[in-house]
Amino acid sequence: MRYDAFVKSSVGVCETMLDVSWILENAQDFDAAMQLRGVSPCSKRIAQLDKERRQATSLLQEAQTQRHQLAKRIQESREDPSTLSHLSEEARCLKERLPVLEEQVNAAEKALEDVLSRLPNIPAEDVPPGKDEQDNVVLRHWGEKPTFSFSPKTHDVLGESLGLLDFSLAAILSGTRFAILKGALARLERALSAFMLDIHTKEFGYQEVSPPCLVRPEILYGTGQFPKFTEDMFSTTDGRWLIPTAEVVVTNFVREKILEEKELPLRFVAHTPCFRSEAGSAGRDTKGLIRMHQFSKVELVSITSPAQSETEFPRMVQAAETILQRLELPYRVMALSTGDMGFSAKRTYDLEVWLPGSDTYREISSCSWCGDFQARRMRARYRPSVRQEGSALPFVHSFNGSGLPIGRTLVAIMENYQQEGGSLRVPHVLKPYLEGQEVIG
Repeated sequence: MRYDAFVKSSVGVCETMLDVSWILENAQDFDAAMQLRGVSPCSKRIAQLDKERRQATSLLQEAQTQRHQLAKRIQESREDPSTLSHLSEEARCLKERLPVLEEQVNAAEKALEDVLSRLPNIPAEDVPPGKDEQDNVVLRHWGEKPTFSFSPKTHDVLGESLGLLDFSLAAILSGTRFAILKGALARLERALSAFMLDIHTKEFGYQEVSPPCLVRPEILYGTGQFPKFTEDMFSTTDGRWLIPTAEVVVTNFVREKILEEKELPLRFVAHTPCFRSEAGSAGRDTKGLIRMHQFSKVELVSITSPAQSETEFPRMVQAAETILQRLELPYRVMALSTGDMGFSAKRTYDLEVWLPGSDTYREISSCSWCGDFQARRMRARYRPSVRQEGSALPFVHSFNGSGLPIGRTLVAIMENYQQEGGSLRVPHVLKPYLEGQEVIG
């Protein structure tokens, strides 16, 4: 695991992940929250590791203080050879001891950091308790499910019958879980990304950015993918990683920065390719465009103050819902349970679009409020406009949401807009992006 190389230089256990002081002061509440996330109680283990870290740090600080005092006494004893010899020997022994103490501090910090870095975020109080997706709660529905005078087909059957979706050639070129889009379907994919970016930038005020798709490991650490989920990602031979979502790189725009409160909120939107190994999904969604190794997605990221967080979350959800509503795709909004939320999230709402070919709802967007969980890992703070003198600068809050994945949106359009005979109607809002084309077939 490519993890140790950057921990010492970029991670400090006092300022990252979960608040250790809060854990020690609220051990019972913390253990209860971790149990809701499927993690065994560990406050006692954290308390012991923190005690060992503090003891090691104290011994090191005492030795450093002693070194400074010895240096001063040696300077004052230059006229007394006997005392000077004694003090010099003491200084030599202390010099040999200091690296040992420093190593003990590093080892104690690393032991505590290893535990903390694998613990998920503490859920918000309104998150439904539960073990998995079966305990998610339906909040609302939007739109009417389409009715057909024929048996609706799945998107992969439709695409292949039109000669516009080729999985066989993609498998020859790259293996399974890849696809080639051709002709009008490829143009529709391009139209979708332009449409989504226009809505998010013009109507919701997100700033469009085009970030790198290769990042260093500490960037993945900052948003919580690293080190727990390394098997879900692809790495290069030089130690960089392909992004699983633009959230990773865009959220880190504020890494190790101190923002002014008047700058907040920051809102970004990015359209990027995304890469996932899907290591834990063997046998799931092996056909079609639902679960791919490579796909493109329009991602939303917000950075706010804590006071702005409660209004920013529904605003982001609304931005994602607007795309589905303009495309007239029926969907439902789900509040994820504590057992189904992502690692970094305090609260997550999923949008699930209706797929008539599969006769089911499928996730098409996931919007999450992460609180200061990622900010602690990135050391991203802000300076309040009104601040008590001497108080520590607070961490920002971060949000991310799919707005939307292009492939899954394409799937939803194909299945909801299909016609008898296998042709596809073009959604009204996309016609201007396709020079007025009304039917694909």
